[in-house]
Formats: sequence, C-alpha cells, structure tokens
Amino acid sequence: MLHSFVVGLGRSGQGLHLPSLAKAREAAPDLVAPGPVTAFDPFRGAEPVPGAVMVGSLEEAVRRAPPHRSVVHLCTPPHLRSGMLDRLGRLGYRMVIVEKPLALDLAGLAAVARVRRRWDLDLTVSTQWLDSALTRRLRAAVEGRDHGRLRRIGVVQNKPRFTHSAQTPGHPTAFDVEVPHSLAVALSLAGSARLVTAAWEEMATDRMRLPRLGRARLRLDHHCGVRTEIDSDLTSPVRERRITLEFEEATLIGHYPCGEADHTAQLRVAVAGVETSREVFADDALPAFFLGAYARYRRSPFGPGTLPVQVDTVRLLTEAKDLCAAQESPTPLNEEAHSVHSIG
Repeated sequence: MLHSFVVGLGRSGQGLHLPSLAKAREAAPDLVAPGPVTAFDPFRGAEPVPGAVMVGSLEEAVRRAPPHRSVVHLCTPPHLRSGMLDRLGRLGYRMVIVEKPLALDLAGLAAVARVRRRWDLDLTVSTQWLDSALTRRLRAAVEGRDHGRLRRIGVVQNKPRFTHSAQTPGHPTAFDVEVPHSLAVALSLAGSARLVTAAWEEMATDRMRLPRLGRARLRLDHHCGVRTEIDSDLTSPVRERRITLEFEEATLIGHYPCGEADHTAQLRVAVAGVETSREVFADDALPAFFLGAYARYRRSPFGPGTLPVQVDTVRLLTEAKDLCAAQESPTPLNEEAHSVHSIG
C-alpha cells in the first residue's frame, strides 16, 4: 500500500485532495494506506485539520510518510512549485501529484524540469478531467470514429470567482484557473496544436479591479486538422462546464460536474434525422484520478504518464499569455520560449 502526504492545505489540499483521498481509500483499501493522511502546510503551522495528522516540517513528515512508499500531493501555489519539489526530492520523495498548473510560464517549467531531472521525480499533474467518465466516453467516440472524423472541439467554462480571486493571488491570469483542465483534454483528444488567437479580460466589480483575471479565450489548430476554441469566464453569473465535439456525422455535447456538491455528468448525442440521446451518469473524477495515479506508481513508477500533455499545456498557455501581453504593450515576448528544454 502507498501512503499519502499532502503538502499545502488551501482550497485544493484541504477542500479537494483530502476528501477525494478518503473516497479513494474506501474504494481501494489495498492500494491507499489506511489512517489519517500526513499533512504539512508552510503557511499555517500545526493547526489541526480533520482527516489529517499535521507535521511541523517536511523533515518531520519523513518519519510518518516514508518517501519510498508515499505519494506526495503538492498543493502549494504554483509560483512555489520548483522550490518545494527540490526540498521533497532531497528528502527522498519521488512520486508526486502536482496540483495544476504545473507551472505558470516557461521559466517556471524550465525550473521544474531541472528539479525533476536532478532527483528523478515521477510527476503527475492533477488535471482530473483526463480521467473523467465523460472524457472517457468522448475519447471512445474519437477513437472509434462511430460518427466520422472529429472536426471541432468547443469548451465553455463559466464560473463566478470574484471572492477567491481577490483573496488568493496564486493564479495571476484567467488562463491559469480553469483552462488547464480543458486544454489538456483537447490535446489528449486531438493531439498537438499551434496557438492561433488568444485574449483576456479584467475582472471588475464596484469595489475592485483585477487585470487579466476575468475571462480567457483561445483558439488552437491541431496538426490533425481539428480546431479547438476555449472560453473561460470567471465573471459569469452561472456555473457551467460544457464541451462540444463536432464530428462529420454527429455533435456530442457534454457537461462536466460544476462543483463538490454533485458529481454527475451529462452527455447528449445529436445526429441529423435521429432523436437526440441523453446520458446522465456519476462522474467523481478526482478520486478516480488518484486511484489511477496510485495504481501506476505501484505498478511501474517513473513512467511518463500524462506529463507530455501537461508540458504542452503549459507551453501553449504561456504562448497565449505572451500574445495577450504583447497586445497590451509593445514589450518583447517571453524569450524563455526559445530556450526551455523538454521536461518529458
């Protein structure tokens, strides 16, 4: 069995990873070790957290969560990513699930790449949409070609995020919040792509104005001929995570769960001349994602997993942010794009 060690107990660590680990442990007691999860937060000390045993330092955690038998869930802010990975690597931890995004830019990605090579880390990025029951159905439709070839992917991610954006500075743009999930799905379904257009908008209320954190849009042309358009609005009054796949002979419209309150997805299949079908099914993606990651770590550690897709996601998001910044100002684009080495 593998032990769990959660580093960082903000919304992701305490609100998402801990309860999902409890579900994963219940579903596979022979895979995830029983008992409270070891946890450390560099910003809150040893303050008690339900379902976890707090430790005062990473060094103290080694005695409770042996590095060679533990999976680290790294949920600290992305700008601290490489430094925390380096500290964990020095202590002997190798299996690490990293909360998305893997990095905020190519400079951060290069730093993570150096640390990964230095300590031979096996990184898995927490983009659970890749293990979603809805995504599995979509992937089967693409690979089976039951509706002909895929032509277009469209994603709408509407989510009011005013309070959290104002209080938590870890995500500098709207591209860093919801888009990593949908972009990773698009790349997994249609393969590599080039960025065509990108735009961002500010978040504004009667009491605050946050540049770049309101809305993010981008368009990709995949090398296979598919077009992807993603629109993520963090100022929307409603919540919706909708993905549309347009095939030669049908259109598939899927809805991912929108929060922790209800883990149910929906999928409609529209074919000309045929009554539209509709499926409604359970889709608790994060526990399923953890089970898949833990099974891979136990079966064959140090494999690539989905890391190449995550690297492409960071690169394309960096290009999108650079393009948006260039449209705001005549300053040169990020020169890191020409020097970063592969992390995969």
